[in-house]
Amino acid sequence: MKYQTLGDTGVLVSELCFGAMGFGGTDMWANVGKTQQNEADRLVGIALDAGINFFDTANVYSTGISEQILGNALGAKRKDIVLATKVRGKMGEGVNNVGLSRVHIMQQVDESLKRLGTDYIDLYQIHGFDILTPLEETLRALDDLVRSGKVGYIGCSNLTACMLNVINKVL
Repeated sequence: MKYQTLGDTGVLVSELCFGAMGFGGTDMWANVGKTQQNEADRLVGIALDAGINFFDTANVYSTGISEQILGNALGAKRKDIVLATKVRGKMGEGVNNVGLSRVHIMQQVDESLKRLGTDYIDLYQIHGFDILTPLEETLRALDDLVRSGKVGYIGCSNLTACMLNVINKVL
């Protein structure tokens, strides 16, 4: 397996990242995959044996079931891998159960930690842009998570170059 640094960090991740979006298979996510625990355990084992140390999921995949299955499949190997998950999508009926507000981020990181069976997330990513929430609020919440030790690094997924340029200007 070949490894690269995660961004500008000293953390080495496999060039191949194991994505768990197909774990669970409930609701609309059934179209992506319906992998249940036994098969997930087997697939994660194969990936680990091949040297993959980078695993990715999101809170919204099968409304958290993907995180739960991945966390169970990793088990004691959790300490040996770089674990990534994401936040933004709708996770309940309440009006604040979606987006990148501080309220939603703080609630969802704790829920993700429970489902993943860990006390820290290596890479916590925003899973898209939120036009309702000031970018400064989102970045402050993420920075607070890093400072608290719940999150090692922050990142983003599904953002355009233009959106990244906006974030860069805020930083």
